[in-house]
Amino acid sequence: MINLFTYGSLMCNDIMFAVAGCRTASKSMILNDFYRSKMRNEEYPGIMPRTGTQVDGVLYFDLSDEAIRRLDIFEGEYYDRQDVQVYSEDLGMVDAMTYVIKSRYSHLLTDVEWSFAQFLNTGKPKFEDAYLGFRDLRKMV
Repeated sequence: MINLFTYGSLMCNDIMFAVAGCRTASKSMILNDFYRSKMRNEEYPGIMPRTGTQVDGVLYFDLSDEAIRRLDIFEGEYYDRQDVQVYSEDLGMVDAMTYVIKSRYSHLLTDVEWSFAQFLNTGKPKFEDAYLGFRDLRKMV
């Protein structure tokens, strides 16, 4: 079973459920030494290592191999799943995995920090309607 740290669209429980095909316990966590920015012409973000910065997100606990397979499909070619440690005051450091933009696609990241509040306000409906990978996975649930 794998713990997965999410920092973009998958922070929404309904999107996570539609993609992973299961519900699991979750907790707000922080990933240190990474920076989250908006992907060019998209509603979702990517992260890259950057010392001294942090990304807030949601950690989903104990995902099955099938859930991870579905998430790998959803994340697609732009991202690598990598081992990280995330932090919360009450749990301390927790081992997890997260999806990090591949260096060959880093040019697709903008200099604009991605905002979860803005995503919820205006980006989520656009994302759900437009993102083909999400539409395909919703059919599998």
